[in-house]
Amino acid sequence: MASDSSPGWALVAHGGAGLISRDHLKPEQEAAYRQAMATVAEAGASVLRAGGSAMDAVEAAIHLLEDDPLFNAGRGAVFTAEGRVELDASIMDGRTLAAGAVAGLSTTRHPISAARAVIEGSAHVMLGGEGADAFARSQGLEQVDPSWFFSARRWRSLERALAKLDLPIPPRPAGIVAEADLRGDLVHDEGKRGTVGCVALDSRGHVAAGTSTGGTTAKRWGRVGDSPIIGAGTYASDRACAVSCTGAGEYFIRLGVAHEICALVQHAGLSLQAAVDRVVQGDLTALGGDGGVIAVAPDGQMAWSFNTEGMYRARIADGQPLVVGAYKDDP
Repeated sequence: MASDSSPGWALVAHGGAGLISRDHLKPEQEAAYRQAMATVAEAGASVLRAGGSAMDAVEAAIHLLEDDPLFNAGRGAVFTAEGRVELDASIMDGRTLAAGAVAGLSTTRHPISAARAVIEGSAHVMLGGEGADAFARSQGLEQVDPSWFFSARRWRSLERALAKLDLPIPPRPAGIVAEADLRGDLVHDEGKRGTVGCVALDSRGHVAAGTSTGGTTAKRWGRVGDSPIIGAGTYASDRACAVSCTGAGEYFIRLGVAHEICALVQHAGLSLQAAVDRVVQGDLTALGGDGGVIAVAPDGQMAWSFNTEGMYRARIADGQPLVVGAYKDDP
């Protein structure tokens, strides 16, 4: 999928890749995910229509994804083996190559905003753990009790995963008031993994990319995947494109997927669709990794590619209609 025209602005969003097929989703689940992706894309588009920056559009879109329990980010995040949420995110400005990332957050409502605050409020690129939450607090970002992230359905997924690993099930997080399942009947377990992301091109010709995730169910030892790693899960440059990834993070790290795509566009002269396909369908698949990417270029090209059964995704551009997909055979 790619656009032949050069729109004044463009935006692509994803809600994770994995076991997403008509055999796995009930009709009401499919409808919920498609509507959620449409809402996210329209939210980012409204920023761009008003002349806002690509960075603002990416952050606005990912805010909605982080607040929607359907997705493995923010309030829909999966649990670690210790029964915690550890949230990761990154964002990059293609205009300046400024980048910010956070890993292991447990009290910051919007990790993507914490990642952006690293750019604007520190001299660093990546912060992790308790220090990252402390920094977010110092920047005035909204904090919540860890129980705010609790989902009974995600907890049941943790219990199943720990049972398979023959590991003990931890006590539930303190402070849970009710067993409300946060859209539990609609949440689809896309596998152990799940990530959300957005890439955007603004009317001034600048691109940006952002990615946010709860990581993998039952992850241990402070595991960090590709989502907060600049060049692996997220990369943006006005000289090439903006990319956000989702999938088996260890493989994306080893390949430097996001930067590799940008390098193919910038230095090898590949079209955006050819670049994402070469890395995802070629390099990633050959290495044994699974997942997908979304991308946008300064000339308005939009692209996505994935080697899983499906990927929640949406694209919209100036003068072009909204397109939402979930399955491999969707447009």
